[in-house]
Amino acid sequence: MRLGRIIGKVWATVKDPKLDGTTLYIMQPVNEADQPTGMPVVAVDTVGSGENDLVYWVGGGDATVPFEDRSIPSDVTIVGIVDHLETE
Repeated sequence: MRLGRIIGKVWATVKDPKLDGTTLYIMQPVNEADQPTGMPVVAVDTVGSGENDLVYWVGGGDATVPFEDRSIPSDVTIVGIVDHLETE
C-alpha cells in the first residue's frame, strides 16, 4: 500500500457501467513526509474519503481486490483513510 492525498474529484456523466455507484478522485501520490511523488492519478474510492484526505491505496492487479467480482476497470483504488501517521 502507498500513501496519497486527495486533490480533486472527477465528474463523469458517462462511464463504464462497472463504475456506477463509485466515486472517482484525483489523487496525488505522496511519501511519508506528505511530499508529492510522481504524477496525480485517478483513483476509485472504496472508503468514503474526501477532499484533502490522506489515504492509502493499491495499484495494478491489487486495485480490483476490494470489489466482489474483481472485474472493475481500475488501476488505482483507495482502500483506507489515514487518521494518524507517525514516522521516525
